[in-house]
Amino acid sequence: MEHYWTIILKSYSGYWRYLKNEILFPDWGNFFYGLIIISIIVWGLELLFPWRKNQPIFRKDFWLDTFYMFFNFFILNLIILIALSNTAAAFFNDILNSIGFSISSLQLFSVNDLPKPLGLVVFFLVSDFVQWNTHRLLHKIPLLWNFHKVHHSVKQMGFAAHLRYHWVEPIVYKSILYIPMALIGGFKAEDVIFVHFIAIVIGHLNHANLGWDYGRLKYIVNNPKMHIWHHSKQIHNRYGANFGISLSVWDYIFGTHHIPHDGRDIELGFDGDESFPEDFINQELYPLSKDKI
Repeated sequence: MEHYWTIILKSYSGYWRYLKNEILFPDWGNFFYGLIIISIIVWGLELLFPWRKNQPIFRKDFWLDTFYMFFNFFILNLIILIALSNTAAAFFNDILNSIGFSISSLQLFSVNDLPKPLGLVVFFLVSDFVQWNTHRLLHKIPLLWNFHKVHHSVKQMGFAAHLRYHWVEPIVYKSILYIPMALIGGFKAEDVIFVHFIAIVIGHLNHANLGWDYGRLKYIVNNPKMHIWHHSKQIHNRYGANFGISLSVWDYIFGTHHIPHDGRDIELGFDGDESFPEDFINQELYPLSKDKI
């Protein structure tokens, strides 16, 4: 038990030092200011090329979603996520060791054995496919859907809606992603950050007030015209569609794509969202109430 307490304490102190350095001593690989810069750029694109021209510059819940963006990316990590993730990983490794296995023994191959560009592509494809499947589970399993409702409570789409989600979601994603990533290990921290940032850029664009589909690339890369239908209030009567995170190709391969017509003015949300809480605290508490559990 003392072993795990040490991991928890080191996780808190380590992430606090990292976050402090990110804010006070930025460099070219800075994630904190990188998120701010890409958010301003995508917001600027929304203002220059608005798809829904009557949508306000500061759309409904703009500031709530901005808070969610910083909370879910930085404050949540500091409060619990990094410590929980590191402790869970150590616990899993200890279980494997107790039966004579290790993470390295499960590894099929290492991306370090591949040329750098190919290794990044493999990492991106595997992680995106696993997350696509996890996203489907968030819609199919009632308990998980109650947490995912926070994200689908968005009524006007904009870049910051991308990061409005309940804190349980990243725990689900990271837990399911852990084993596949262990099977193809060898990832360097800078590679993970690079791929993660690419996903952030695509996710921001998917949720932005932009009428883009990228032409023929729409069959490979997720896009605003496709993702708007994922948030359609009507479509949730049949458990959703267009589950792609960064790539749309999985939806086209497995038949979960749905773009019946131009979705610019469709109603967003889900059945019963008129009674869904509108503030951060109650949105976070909503899935944890007894009747939802």
